[in-house]
Amino acid sequence: MPVEEHDVVVVGCGAAGMTAALTAAHRGLSVVVVEKADVYGGSAARSGGALWLPGNAVLRRAGIADDAEATRKYLAHVAGPEVPSSRREAFLAHGPAMLEVVREHTPLTFAWVPGYPDYYPEAPGGLPGGRTIEPRPLDTRRLGSGVDRLAPPYRAAPAGVAVTAADYRWLSLGTHPRAVLTAARLAAGGLSSRLRHRRRLTMGQALAAGLRAGLRTAGVPVRLGTPLTDLIVEDGRVAGIHAGPPGRTVRWHARRGVVLASGGFEHNERMRRRHQPVGADWTTGAPGNTGDGIEAGRRLGAALDLMDEAWWGPSLPLTGGPYFCLAERNLPHSLLVDAAGRRFVNESAPYVDAVHAMLAAPGHVPAWLVTDQTYRDRYLFAGHGPRRSLPRRWFAAGVAHRARTLDELATRIGVAPGALAATVHRFNEFAARGHDDDFARGDSAYDRYYGDPRNRPNPCLGPVRKPPFYAFRVVPGDLGTKGGLRTDERARVLREDGTPVPGLYAAGNASASVMGRSYAGAGATLGPAMTFGYLAALDLAALDLAAGAGRVPP
Repeated sequence: MPVEEHDVVVVGCGAAGMTAALTAAHRGLSVVVVEKADVYGGSAARSGGALWLPGNAVLRRAGIADDAEATRKYLAHVAGPEVPSSRREAFLAHGPAMLEVVREHTPLTFAWVPGYPDYYPEAPGGLPGGRTIEPRPLDTRRLGSGVDRLAPPYRAAPAGVAVTAADYRWLSLGTHPRAVLTAARLAAGGLSSRLRHRRRLTMGQALAAGLRAGLRTAGVPVRLGTPLTDLIVEDGRVAGIHAGPPGRTVRWHARRGVVLASGGFEHNERMRRRHQPVGADWTTGAPGNTGDGIEAGRRLGAALDLMDEAWWGPSLPLTGGPYFCLAERNLPHSLLVDAAGRRFVNESAPYVDAVHAMLAAPGHVPAWLVTDQTYRDRYLFAGHGPRRSLPRRWFAAGVAHRARTLDELATRIGVAPGALAATVHRFNEFAARGHDDDFARGDSAYDRYYGDPRNRPNPCLGPVRKPPFYAFRVVPGDLGTKGGLRTDERARVLREDGTPVPGLYAAGNASASVMGRSYAGAGATLGPAMTFGYLAALDLAALDLAAGAGRVPP
């Protein structure tokens, strides 16, 4: 069997793995990254690319006041008691430094996403203006070779159009003057790029490509099409991996240790059915995320946490793959009902909370997003512009229904006609007054971020009364699973008794999230993933091989 030897072997070429490798390389270690897929980027390349990183230099330059004690209170509130304070403190203390390493050693630059609130801005320490940053558009001419091996985005924008998270907020409003201006600016920019034979990447595409460019500059080899098959243990310590396609397995020896950044298990039907109430059909995570790293760690006696959790979000089970609903639920002239035709949640709540409500009781899966023609005349819906016909295949597949009356619509979706009409009537009364007495929709700054500022007094509440009426099937989708290997503040993988598995580290969705069962804000997946990848590399660089112990430098 062929053998390669390095100081550090990183499994997974997503944001967590690339950050770990980049940090290790710039600490003087020899590193290799092995990736199961034939493309790099993982779920990061499919994401919005946002990072939730309190106290970083980009936020300070934008004038965002971020008191450290308030941040601690907020993260403790969000993560809950299941997450040790030492892990929360490590994330908050080292996230800003991680970002500086990325900014210094990659072509990436970042900007604050204006006004994108923390997901619980009214909670102790929450910020209505948010702590979220995103990559600025990245010209592919700065990236050298290899852009063609970048994993594709979750849903591609029109050719040449570089849409940022800040842009998306306005585009979702469809006919709003700011939306029209944003669309025109993006179209002009896309035309200019095509005429100049340029390509600009944004969101997760920019983040993944920028990190890969940093690895290329640092001389870190990336081996695509190289799936992990098992961990190597020597003298009680993880000393490398076996990885490679069938018949071409290589023994990758790691003098210092292995970092598992191989993603979650969202596409492993067996694992999902064992740990979760839903299967793999409704995830938007990277196709290669089948829990390989989690299972490898488990076989060595590693503890697992949060295996019943995911980065949940209400999704449309469209014929071409699930569509993760972000702004669609916040906009006026819409409401979400269950099989009995009743509302059961604040439709505009953070997406993880909306799915927790869906899974909390029988009859909420599937749910139905009910809208009217006013909604369709004004807003973008699942990528389709206002007043444009929706795909016929949606209606043929039963994902979408249309009817002239609410009673007819109720019959089409299997709901008692009188029940749906009564729910809509009550909802319309709330919309007229501007306050949702049942679920407080629109009370939070987070709810209002994706609302329509033209709609007063509440940007999230508008009556559903103009025929035809629509109902869209909504299921509990996800961006990926968030449970995995239990780790400590140094990203070391732990056994059930709390002792570390020597030589084994984990970051990203291969590890149980520092966010616990909740979600602090946009980018609370990638920000911690990259930070704990960074912390793993720091610990490996500080490792005293004779003593077998590491120390994270201050």
